[in-house]
Amino acid sequence: MQFNFLHNSFKGNWRFETNWISTLIVLVCIPLFIKLGLWQYHKAATKQAIQDQYQTSLTKKIAQLTDHLNAPEALQFQQVQVSGHYETQYQILIDNQVEDSQAGFHVVTPFKIEGTERYVLINRGWVVGAADHQALPVFDTSTTTQEIKGMVWIPSSKIFTLEEKPNTAAEQNKPWALVWQHLDMKKYHQLAPIPILDVIIKLDPTVAKDGFVRNWQMPPSKIMTNLGYAYQWFGFAFATLAIYLYTSVKRVQTKE
Repeated sequence: MQFNFLHNSFKGNWRFETNWISTLIVLVCIPLFIKLGLWQYHKAATKQAIQDQYQTSLTKKIAQLTDHLNAPEALQFQQVQVSGHYETQYQILIDNQVEDSQAGFHVVTPFKIEGTERYVLINRGWVVGAADHQALPVFDTSTTTQEIKGMVWIPSSKIFTLEEKPNTAAEQNKPWALVWQHLDMKKYHQLAPIPILDVIIKLDPTVAKDGFVRNWQMPPSKIMTNLGYAYQWFGFAFATLAIYLYTSVKRVQTKE
């Protein structure tokens, strides 16, 4: 493959010469690198949007959860308050939660919303686990009507687990499993015969009753990491093109 042209700034001919293997590699790699760069860039943009939403929610006034029962997801990260009472029959402990280098559990308890038949899960905070991991923590839970407040949180739907999810009537009739590895809302809907909202409320640290250790923080977003990967992939695309042109364009000296 050859191409001759004359550049006005230089005396002589320049020849573009390459082979089909190099051209094929460039045609495959450059779009791939650009696609990977855009993927990382969009991940960073999505995380930034979540961070912005979180920061904005901190400035909003507290909302009444009962005003948003049909679309509670719209309250992501917002402070809400709701009246009702705890019911511990379908309570769960989320395993492998670390606080101050100690392993423990997050206590998640259904809360029946006053004046309705619906429930919302309340993450009441962290409790320490025993040295013998089979020994579960023991604590009391009030069942009287109370008003609580906390932050709305939408659990991640991207959960990887080696556990087989129960999906038959026989499996669903097994005794309630108290310890879970993740808060899987789809699984919870399948197993708990109560009408539950698709969000949880992280109990506010100022609520003393029925609460445990609550150091709620946004997980590290690693936005700059994603941007770094994006620029790296874009750099690979540019370097591939530059190397291809450098090795393919050659100057042919002319005889005077």
